[in-house]
Amino acid sequence: MKIVVLGGGLSTERHVSLVTATSVCKALRGLGHQAVFVDLFLGLEDYEGDLEAIFDTPDGRCGSVAIGHEAPDLEAVRASRRDQSPSRIGKNVLEVCRLADCVFLGLHGADGEDGKIQAALELLGVPYTGSGPLGSAMAMDKAVAKRIMESAGVLTPKWTEMTYTEEQIPELVQTMPLPCAVKVVGGGSSIGVCLPETREELEDALHQILRYGNRVVVEEKIRGRELTVPVLGDRALCPIEIVPPEGMTFDYVAKYQPGDEGARELCPAPITPEERAKLSEAALRFHRALGLAVYSRSDFILDSEGRAWCLEVNTLPGLTPSSLIPKAAREAGIEYPELCQRIVELSMKARER
Repeated sequence: MKIVVLGGGLSTERHVSLVTATSVCKALRGLGHQAVFVDLFLGLEDYEGDLEAIFDTPDGRCGSVAIGHEAPDLEAVRASRRDQSPSRIGKNVLEVCRLADCVFLGLHGADGEDGKIQAALELLGVPYTGSGPLGSAMAMDKAVAKRIMESAGVLTPKWTEMTYTEEQIPELVQTMPLPCAVKVVGGGSSIGVCLPETREELEDALHQILRYGNRVVVEEKIRGRELTVPVLGDRALCPIEIVPPEGMTFDYVAKYQPGDEGARELCPAPITPEERAKLSEAALRFHRALGLAVYSRSDFILDSEGRAWCLEVNTLPGLTPSSLIPKAAREAGIEYPELCQRIVELSMKARER
């Protein structure tokens, strides 16, 4: 198959997306597909040949990429593109997608996980991987996702939606309940998320989050073990427990840096069969309530009483070989290249429906 693997984009999760997309592209090429990596935002400014011939590029345009300690400088990315138009889709991206048998979405965050590129590809009649536009958009908006959770009977912490300005911060610092979690509604990779325990931390958090948006979800902070449950097809894979480094939260660095800086990921999670069943049932119920397809990954807190509190769902979770879904798939006997192939096959069937 001719497959365009879309990655990068203009999202705070750009670096993670680049690693996902290049990893997927290499795996698909190893299976014999004519896969090629294309950056959603930068496009094909540096490609001079015939578009049809791009699928024969020897290395699939896969460069060397890594996830740094800091979120990407999006202004620098924006300035690096020769086309300084307001378009968030780069040169010839849609044109090369139209030549493909399938577009594998290796995107994360804005423009990739929020249903926008899915809608564009549907209008073009191009098959793509993962969930459709509506389910993706609802899942990406944390406030909308919370409402779907509640309507589906999925346990979630008490929460409220709030829009605020810099001028309102002093009053909010005095009135908001603590401890809490404050999350920008469209964030990902723990960017735009703060977990303040004190009034001083809350004030700092509210200032920080305004860099990413002024509409937030404020959530009751539940103490317990952090777990995530991948769904593949219509099946929940094994839950994974995430253990951040001592004294740290599961932030951007803990998620993606190896060694002492990174979190430990216990796969499968050391939980009881009853707890596994409870988590799996909740993940599947939420996945279906949103109308998601192919794969997703839902995050939970398991408290000391064995209650599974759902926090959110990721419709295009990380797909590097060391990411959480590949680890759970491996536990089920599915190696990384087979996982990428299965996602393509399940997605083609989903698009037919």
